[in-house]
Parts: sequence; structure tokens; C-alpha cells
Amino acid sequence: MKLTEDQIKEIKEQQSQQNSTKRVTAPELEKILYDAIPILDHGFIRVIDYMGDDTSIVQAARVSYGKGTKKVSTDSGLIKYLMRHWHSTPFEMCEIKYHIKLPIFIARQWIRHRTANVNEYSARYSILDKEFYLPKAEHLAAQSQNNRQGRGQVLEGDKAKKVLDLLKSDAEQTYNNYETMLNEKYDGSTIDKNSPGLARELARMNLTLNTYTQWYWKTDLLNLMNFIRLRVDTHAQYEIRAYADVMLNTLKKWVPTTYEAFLDYRIGGIELSSKGKTVIQKIINKEEVDINNSGLSKREWNELMDGMNLNDRKIT
Repeated sequence: MKLTEDQIKEIKEQQSQQNSTKRVTAPELEKILYDAIPILDHGFIRVIDYMGDDTSIVQAARVSYGKGTKKVSTDSGLIKYLMRHWHSTPFEMCEIKYHIKLPIFIARQWIRHRTANVNEYSARYSILDKEFYLPKAEHLAAQSQNNRQGRGQVLEGDKAKKVLDLLKSDAEQTYNNYETMLNEKYDGSTIDKNSPGLARELARMNLTLNTYTQWYWKTDLLNLMNFIRLRVDTHAQYEIRAYADVMLNTLKKWVPTTYEAFLDYRIGGIELSSKGKTVIQKIINKEEVDINNSGLSKREWNELMDGMNLNDRKIT
């Protein structure tokens, strides 16, 4: 990731601000406020603003004055209870805003999470950066044979090189055509003085989906955790998972007590259906149980065995 001189200057100006406040702050998050954390080849995430911390959740749950109880352990116990029993509104009291630079095809996947306020860079108003996402060779893979929306075997050698060459040449060619239609280079210079140029809102449709866009993305803590839980999963697409991993780290710096409960009950925990619960009870009691008398489908059975680290019981 390479920032322009103007971007570096803006970040330094933002970080040099000295503002006093009576609101709660998160010291560790303050340390990285406005920083551009690199992701993929040209992407980044910046924490722009936030409201609340762990004590705000406790305060909302108890509808109390001030910063909750004086005992951190007591507050921690309450947050764990709220997380364990899927309470939602206390976590909605905290909010965070990110500035994110990401490939368009990831943005279109990301926007399916409809629980945030989003304002995206306007290609009707401005010219998009001449930057494209090109995967590293280890992330180029064939279509999975058993997962319609996933990757299978990694491409190697000439196959990988051919794909990368195609991605790069297509992106560069379409961007050159984009500039030609606009009659304007990315740096603002004119291409052909006699050409009227095409409207930006029309010229943009020619660009490839690996072109980078940017947006501000603001959400509350509850919906941030829902997003992270889905997108740090090993089944999530690598590119969006790279962003979710960084956001998980910002969660740790912002609300460390909630972060620990989140790892325990959401990331590290599993959900059990009533039939799944019965299966586990029978295994613990050393009773005879298999997929045929469990009432579970093959997929449900394997997911349960995988979640409980009982891989020797999985059905191939």
C-alpha cells in the first residue's frame, strides 16, 4: 500500500489534533486513530471515530449513572453474561466509523451487510484511482469441486502466471479506455483537446471489478461483531477475511473485555441444535449413536463433529 503525500499530510494533521473531552475514550484505540493499516496490495482500513467503550455497555445494561461498577471483574461478568445469552441492545450503544479502501468486487460483497451507514467515493464526481487488486500467486485457486462459492486447488506455474497476466492487462486496458472516454488523465491532464469527453457516470461502467474504491463505514458494536463473526470464518473469501482480521484487532483495542467474550462465545463457540445436543450427550454417556439414528443430515453431522473436534466420526 502506498499513500500519496496529500494523504500522509492529512493523517499527520488529524493525529496532531489535541481535543479535550468528558466522554469515555479507549486508550489503545486512540494510539492507532487515523492510521492507515495496509490490507491486500493497495487497500487499507483507518479508524476515524468511535463512541463508547466497555463501560458504556455495562452502563446501558444497568441503565445506571457514570461508568458502571468500580470492579472490573463485575463488569466483565456482566458483559460475558450479555454475550452468552445473545443480548443485543447494550452492545448497540457503542459505535465506530472506518475509512476503508477496498476492491469493488469486495465492496459489493460487503454491502450485503445492510446494518451500517455507508458513504462511498463517487465515480460520478471524481476519477477513480489507477489502482487494481492483483492477488498473490498463493491466493489463485481453481473453483472448488464441493463448494460452489469457494476455492479449490491452488494454481501453480504457468497457469498462475497466465491468470495474473490477464488480470493485469485487462485492468490496465480498461483503465486506459476509461481515461480516453473521459478525455482526461488521472493526473487531470487532457488527452485530446478536440474531444468533448464522456460523462464520468457513464465512463466508469467500463472498469474492472478489481479497481479500488473507498468508503466511510459506520456501524454499532453489535453489528460490527456480526460482520466479523461471519467474515473471519475460514469459509469466508480470503480478500474480505483480510479486512475482517484487521477489524477484529481494532475491536480488541476498543473494547477489550467485549473482545474476550466475543472470542469465547462467538468465534470459539459453536451452536447446537436440539438434535445435535442429544448426539453430544449420547457420546459423553458412551451410548451408541451415528448419523443413521441422529436425525441429522450428512452436512449437519460433519459440521457438528468438526465443531467438537471429533474428526474421526466425520462421514466422507
